[in-house]
Amino acid sequence: MSQAIGNTALAYARVWHLVDARQRILGRMATGIATTLMGKHKPIYDPASDCGDYVVVINAKEVVVTGKKAEKKLYRHHTGYPGGLKEIVYKDLQEKKPDEIIRKAVSGMLPKNKLRDTRLSRLYVFPDEENPYEQNITTIYDKTLVDQFGLPKPTKSEKKKKFKDIKAITSEVFRKNKIENKKIKKI
Repeated sequence: MSQAIGNTALAYARVWHLVDARQRILGRMATGIATTLMGKHKPIYDPASDCGDYVVVINAKEVVVTGKKAEKKLYRHHTGYPGGLKEIVYKDLQEKKPDEIIRKAVSGMLPKNKLRDTRLSRLYVFPDEENPYEQNITTIYDKTLVDQFGLPKPTKSEKKKKFKDIKAITSEVFRKNKIENKKIKKI
């Protein structure tokens, strides 16, 4: 039996993901976004096909970099004219165009091929919380990224407490079922 999914509309359906960039590390967040834009999280992933999803990033002006990158990181572009090399520091770019920082980071993490521009066209970055795509969003990426990149995990005592709570709930359900079963048998 073949397990190939094929070019079905359901397999290639694009989902809208929401990423909140508030207090997120730029590089780690950009790798997750690039993976989603490429479609690597799907079982039908093929490097030559474009099966990625849409990503909406909010709060881009509150993204964080580690170390002294805020003062030392340079973004360069050339105007095309002689002597037209322009440089801008991360801090200045964050004040002027905070969406460009995330777009450039994600662009650098995508493969350098013909699909790069089409994948980047599905990335929407907004400096604040307001975005016009709120009705389209089906997946909020906050919890997934926190779990994926190892930010604070529950301690042993929190896990034990959660286990005790689950155990208490299940024992209560079993107790109620026993009482109901006894009533049924008596009737």
